[in-house]
Parts: sequence; structure tokens; C-alpha cells
Amino acid sequence: MRFAYECLQEKTVPIRSICIYCGSQPGRDPAYLAAGRALGKSIAAHGLRLVYGGGTKGIMGAVAAGVLSNGGQVTGIIPEFLVDMEATRHSLGQLDELIVTEDMHQRKHKMFERSDAFVTLPGGIGTLEEIVEIMTWGQLGRHEKPMVFANIGGFWDPMLSLIDHMRDEGFIHRAHLVRPLVIADVEDIVPAILERGEERAASRGEDTVISRL
Repeated sequence: MRFAYECLQEKTVPIRSICIYCGSQPGRDPAYLAAGRALGKSIAAHGLRLVYGGGTKGIMGAVAAGVLSNGGQVTGIIPEFLVDMEATRHSLGQLDELIVTEDMHQRKHKMFERSDAFVTLPGGIGTLEEIVEIMTWGQLGRHEKPMVFANIGGFWDPMLSLIDHMRDEGFIHRAHLVRPLVIADVEDIVPAILERGEERAASRGEDTVISRL
């Protein structure tokens, strides 16, 4: 448990990398793949690194391709047992950095360690589980990294309604620590993350000054 505890102690750092959670399938709406490619392009254009689950298929592959085709850097983190399910070994060789983990648990912690912000594109149960865990850690005060729901075509509306319902019923405590951004336009995501990072750093600076008085 020491590893898990230490890696969740990270606080304010500059935004240098963005973790993307998304489906390894393309989904039925072509807008999902288009959003993945556009977000990857935006990450590269802002000089940031993509950290993601290492898949080269579906929306995961679209995001990575969007970064790589625009001169950006990509770190893929994937468990050994998923290598041939969500990717091909040849395509994984095109990534700037590849980390193969023993299991899903190690993968998630590596992704957290390597990332300064988190964005969730459309995906399935695994995608949902990943962002909910990050939100849980935020609620528990283990990190202050920006979190974003990329609400492409209203994909996350049911999830967001459920979160509101849980809060209204008194099951989300310290709600101020669970403040995911909800953004429908992919082009606005990276700028919003950078702005949130600057606000967070400024707030930390003010807290430090006050503590010294």
C-alpha cells in the first residue's frame, strides 16, 4: 500500500501532460473518433504530452494518432494481457514511450503518476471506472489535478445527472473537491485545463504567503 499512498500525494505541478480515458472501440457516432483526433492535435499544438492506455484501436488510437501526426509525444501504458486485444505490437512501436505493466492496478497508478490532468472521452465501463476513481481520489483530497468530461454530443449527460443526484441526496461529501469541468467543444478542453492549472498554482501561492504571515 505504500506505493499507492505515495503516488496519491502529488499536489500542484505545472500542466505538462494530459491523461486521456476513452474507449478502445470507435463507438457508433463518427463524432467520437473525430473528437479523439482533434483532442490529440490540440494536445500536440500546446506542447503537452499524451498519457493514455496504450491502445491503438478505436478512440484510443484516434487520440494517439492525432498527437503523433502533429509532432507531439505519447506515453502508452498497457497491461501485458491487453497488448494484443487493444493494440498491435507493431503499432505500439510507434509510440515515444511504452510502459507494459503486470496488471490493471499498476497501469492506473502509472497513468496517475505520469499525468497532470485527466480528460474522459466517450467509452465504456472501463473508461467510466477510471474517471470515477480519479474523482474519488480528488474527493478524498489525494490530488488537485484538473478533471474534464469531454461531453461529445451529450454522451456524458446521464453520468452527470447521476452525480448531481448523488450530491443532492447527500452522498458526495466535500463536493468542492470534486469539480470536473464539463466541456462539449474539443477545442476548448486544453485551454480550460491550462487555465485551471494556473488558477490552482495562484491559489497555492496565496496560501503559502498567508501561512507565512
